[in-house]
Amino acid sequence: MDITLEKVTLEEESILQNLVQFYKYEFSIYLDTIKLNDKGLFKPFNLEDYWTKSNYHPFFIKVDGELAGFVLVRSETNTEPNSIEQFFTMKNYNGKGVGRKAAKRIFDMFPGKWKIIQIQKNYPAQAFWRSVISDYTNDNFHERYDEEDARSSVQEFETDKKNR
Repeated sequence: MDITLEKVTLEEESILQNLVQFYKYEFSIYLDTIKLNDKGLFKPFNLEDYWTKSNYHPFFIKVDGELAGFVLVRSETNTEPNSIEQFFTMKNYNGKGVGRKAAKRIFDMFPGKWKIIQIQKNYPAQAFWRSVISDYTNDNFHERYDEEDARSSVQEFETDKKNR
């Protein structure tokens, strides 16, 4: 299985927004605030920062050349660490290592400090990120619960060439 990350262009935004519909459908089990509009669609993501700011990076996740998901990354600044804003793979790729390999490639692409956050009730995401980060860093990460953000799970770590 060939897993690649391809930078999303502004011309491909509609494709990314199509994938967002699947993401929001799956994510709606965790947040009651995610609702369909009167046309039967979820509200699209506001992706303006991804087209106008240099530290925002959208990627398609592809398996053997076919769309399998997406990842939205905000890279490190002087005041904020790298973060994965959104991460999604289609259900038919769950358990096949696609998300794990994509996440590790993102970590390699953006060395430095990282902060990954999952919402309180998304236990599958918490288990996924804990496992991936633990494996990637050889258990060299810090995990805490953010009481200010409804007890979200937060992992913090640093990457460099030694992690590769």
